[in-house]
Amino acid sequence: MAEQPKATERRTRTPLPRGRDGEGGDGGRPALRTARMRFLAIVLVLLALNYITVALFAPGREEPVRVPYSPTFLEQVDDGNVERISATGSTVEGRFKKEVTYPTSGDNQRTSRTFETEIPLFANADELSAQLEDNDVVIEAEPINQGRGLLASLLLGFGPVLLLIALFVFLARRTAGAGGGLGALGSFGRSRARRVEGGEQKVTFADVAGIDEAKAELTEIVDFLQNPERYQRLGGRIPRGVLLSGQPGTGKTLLARAVAGQAGVPFFASSASEFVEAIVGIGASRVRDLFRQAKEAAPAIVFIDELDAIGRSRSQSANLGGNDEREQTLNQILTEMDGFESNIAVIVLGATNRPEILDPALLRPGRFDRRVAVTAPDKNGRAQILRVHTRSLPLAGDVDLDRLAATTPGMVGADLANLANEAALTAARRNHERVTMADFTDALEKIVLGAPRGTMLSEADRRRVAYHEAGHALVGMLTPDADPVRKVSIIPRGQALGVTFAAPDLDRPNYEEAWLVARIKVALGGRVAEEVVYGTITTGAESDIQQLTEIARGMVGRWGMSDAIGPVAVLPRDGSGPLLPGAAPTSDITQRLVDEEVHRIVSEAHAAVHRLLTEHRWRLEALTEALLGDETLDEDEAYAAAQVVRQRPEEVPGVAAPSALERG
Repeated sequence: MAEQPKATERRTRTPLPRGRDGEGGDGGRPALRTARMRFLAIVLVLLALNYITVALFAPGREEPVRVPYSPTFLEQVDDGNVERISATGSTVEGRFKKEVTYPTSGDNQRTSRTFETEIPLFANADELSAQLEDNDVVIEAEPINQGRGLLASLLLGFGPVLLLIALFVFLARRTAGAGGGLGALGSFGRSRARRVEGGEQKVTFADVAGIDEAKAELTEIVDFLQNPERYQRLGGRIPRGVLLSGQPGTGKTLLARAVAGQAGVPFFASSASEFVEAIVGIGASRVRDLFRQAKEAAPAIVFIDELDAIGRSRSQSANLGGNDEREQTLNQILTEMDGFESNIAVIVLGATNRPEILDPALLRPGRFDRRVAVTAPDKNGRAQILRVHTRSLPLAGDVDLDRLAATTPGMVGADLANLANEAALTAARRNHERVTMADFTDALEKIVLGAPRGTMLSEADRRRVAYHEAGHALVGMLTPDADPVRKVSIIPRGQALGVTFAAPDLDRPNYEEAWLVARIKVALGGRVAEEVVYGTITTGAESDIQQLTEIARGMVGRWGMSDAIGPVAVLPRDGSGPLLPGAAPTSDITQRLVDEEVHRIVSEAHAAVHRLLTEHRWRLEALTEALLGDETLDEDEAYAAAQVVRQRPEEVPGVAAPSALERG
């Protein structure tokens, strides 16, 4: 069962708990003071560096040389070397037309065009004014060499540093998450798990359907949380952890939320990837903080999704040292789960799609004591899931959820939730008052077969596609162990120019050799039909060839269905390398034998399909003409056009199996 569309959860903000580890409270004050002192030191160093840089490379004014009033200043005026002056009180500042070298102190000399001097009180101002006018000296009211003002100096001197400080504080707040001020710098190690109080968790077991076995196992966990004394009085210990495993979309996260909602306890939800940071030790600190909060809120549930992100087996890790952040985080989780007291009702729920790669230390008793496999639902389970996801939809009277469940083998809860949503969107686009069965059928075609695309084919290409799809369909109709044909279409969808959809009447708990051979024959039907009719082949059977080759290689190398190889696994499992259990590296002779057996199986199937279509050529022509006329044929229409009687076996309960979808 997959998660329902996530509703907006109300989340409460709790005050920072007092604890150890420098994460808050009295124990965190030394760390907080250290962080503040470090921050202030950085600010002071930046200010000093900025001031020195500005003073060295961007001085505000040129320092003038100080000359005596007489004889130097008066001589320079008489020689016509003074360009302009300005006076403030008795102080005169000015600029020479040519640079003047004048001794400053001792043997030191300085050359400059700017100067300053002091006019003695006994000097005759009228004579000096006349002397200046005679030598064309410009007299200005404002100081000549005043430099930058105070405000400009402050902005140029400290403005860049202030901007850097503001940027630093902004980034620190963003990185540290919630909280402001300098205290945010110390919250790197705080857990980011989303906390939902017991009364706010609205998802219960009533919202979970189709996975009754998993739900039954978790019912006992709910009883542990609600009545811990019942088990502790007899010396029993509450399980530390429960591992939920299954393929994506089966409802592992929904089950965890339902356990918390059913028990009415706080729920701490986090993804394993949220613990890992670039700084070593941050993840371990967040794990400590998460478990500390859970213990304070006990009874409570800690949910860690995608546990394999940090729980991967350490023997397969490229980093074997102790400084790896992921490994330190995993070690902290192991330590925390070992450190639970027997009277603390905190249960850890973990979810993963790949339990086989988890570290053995994580799976041993005392940590994850229980493992719950969340499998794909059977037909009855799919019907229950559809009822859950259509509770809020206005359904028309012709909607038959049981019939819809029978045509969706292999789908999990997430797929069925998507189907219900897509049907509602389709009904809305068509302005329907209620969602009809036709809306569900079209939504299923869009999900499984792909959306129709407006590719215009020539009449010759259209006829060839019709023969190709008719070949798939006719082989499926006439082969006893093949899945019944549900729909045939020559409307281009997705990457395919035509589609033939087949699905079993019953859920299959196992795959027989005859069924696998039948799938190979159905996959060859389109290519052989082109050979029979045109005598040539095209590239349109690419996906068919890939599919049948994969099935044939699995029969030989994984499932022991070849007498030449025998019951020996010579090919790795899907997604597994040769070093993992299930297969060992094969020799060149064995690999050649595998290839020969695959070729034999496919060749025998090809010959059988060629004989079948040649014998029933008239059925192939009839089905092709029907496709050219209607473009899409439902199950009854396709069997009627080929004049084949549809055999419907009595249905028995079983387990979901993938649908047979042949693309041409």
